[in-house]
Order: sequence, then structure tokens, then C-alpha cells
Amino acid sequence: MNEDNLNTAAGCRIGIGSKNGADTEELYKADTYVDIGEVEDLGEFGDTFSSVTFTSLRDGRVRKYKGTADAGDLTLAVGLDNGDLGQAKLKVAHKDRSKGDYNIKITLNDGDPDATPALLPTTFYLRGKVMNNTVAAGAADNVVRRNVTIGINSDILEILPAAAA
Repeated sequence: MNEDNLNTAAGCRIGIGSKNGADTEELYKADTYVDIGEVEDLGEFGDTFSSVTFTSLRDGRVRKYKGTADAGDLTLAVGLDNGDLGQAKLKVAHKDRSKGDYNIKITLNDGDPDATPALLPTTFYLRGKVMNNTVAAGAADNVVRRNVTIGINSDILEILPAAAA
């Protein structure tokens, strides 16, 4: 039987950093991130390529090529907590219309802090702008939520699980 290496999303975290330009693991790690609290759903993220096509008259076959890459939008659902520092930083980033993107850090739940040495979890780094920050009150038995969209403007750097140094 194969070893089970799957994990649930419970325990995953997302943090927002500064607008200091980062494009390497070292630069991303040098930033300070504030965890966004009460996250219910991290959504999905990753490159999707536009389809570029060419149809040859000779063979009547459509050929497909990869065009530009779009890392998309990261859509978060969070329980509204106005006392949470991460949600406060999201609100500031949403109001910020100046140039530059915020560093974002997403940490999965696949590490093992009790191992010797500790196994660090998969971590994703990216840069983007907070494009949407809406409040969804819903019906009487709903938790009031904040829906946030981060427009991703960078390559997504994936750091695989590794032993702590």
C-alpha cells in the first residue's frame, strides 16, 4: 500500500507582507508577514495560459500554443473580525491605489513540527493587489464574512517541504 501523503486544508495559513519588491525565496523570506485570521476558504491560484491557435490550410488541423500566463485571482472568504491585524492590513491594502504589489505568503498543512528535525510545510509566495473587499452579512444564521480578491501579478514561487535548518 502506498504511503498517504495527502493533507486537509485545516491548518493552512495566509499572510500579507509589505510592498518591498520580492522575486526570490530569500527576498520573500526577508519580509514580515501578518497572518490573516478566520480564513474559511483560500480559493485556488496558479498559472493559466491563454490559447494561441493556428490553422494550417495544408492539413486542416488546428495547432495550439501557449500564450501569456495569468496567475489569476486569489479569492478569500474570511469570518469578519475587525480586531484581526491581518484583516486590518487587507483593508489598508485594498484602499492603497499606489504602485507596487503586496507580498503574500501561503503556508500549507503538510509539515511536521514534531519530527526531528522539524519538517517545514509547503510555502507559496506571490505578489498582488487587493482588488475586492466586500462584506457578506447573509441571513440570520450566517456568520458575517469578508470576501477578498487578490489580483496576482507575479510568478508563484513554491517552496516544497524540507527539514528545518
